[in-house]
Amino acid sequence: MVITGILYPLVMTVCLQLAFPHQANGSLIERDGKIVGSELMAQQFQGAKYFWPRPSAATYGTGPTGLNASSGSNFGPTSAQLQTNVRTNAKALRDASKLPADAPVPADLVYASASGVDPDISPEAATFQISRVAAARGMREDQVNALVEKFIKPSQWGFLGEPRVNVLLLNLALDAADTKKS
Repeated sequence: MVITGILYPLVMTVCLQLAFPHQANGSLIERDGKIVGSELMAQQFQGAKYFWPRPSAATYGTGPTGLNASSGSNFGPTSAQLQTNVRTNAKALRDASKLPADAPVPADLVYASASGVDPDISPEAATFQISRVAAARGMREDQVNALVEKFIKPSQWGFLGEPRVNVLLLNLALDAADTKKS
């Protein structure tokens, strides 16, 4: 109990704090001395001027107490609730982007992530939202596209996973660009 319950966690905490302090402390992002989020957890962004993350079955792992656990919905492919959620999410995206009812929508913007707190979206999902965000912010689409391109992270080590865009970092960069513009 002393080895696995006290010594091991203590040694790991000290080693990780020394080797990876930013990650070990939650990869928190501060603006003006205030914590605005973590690079590792999705946050809900609302309004047309922000890029939206993947839907969350766990309300982005937050709540009034901040103690809600992350989780997926566990709905199977034949679940009527899953199909309703996907249709509702797709309609909301099409409506916000002023697209026809049959316009294709990136899958990661309509299906909730397994954890419910996935901070990243695909480059395709970010590109899908450029027109809406640019119009809402009064920016040119090529300006918003340049920011999206800047925030595309490649596959880890060139072969693990898919390219991705961190929604929080992209939205903070957009807010900073708006501040410079005014």
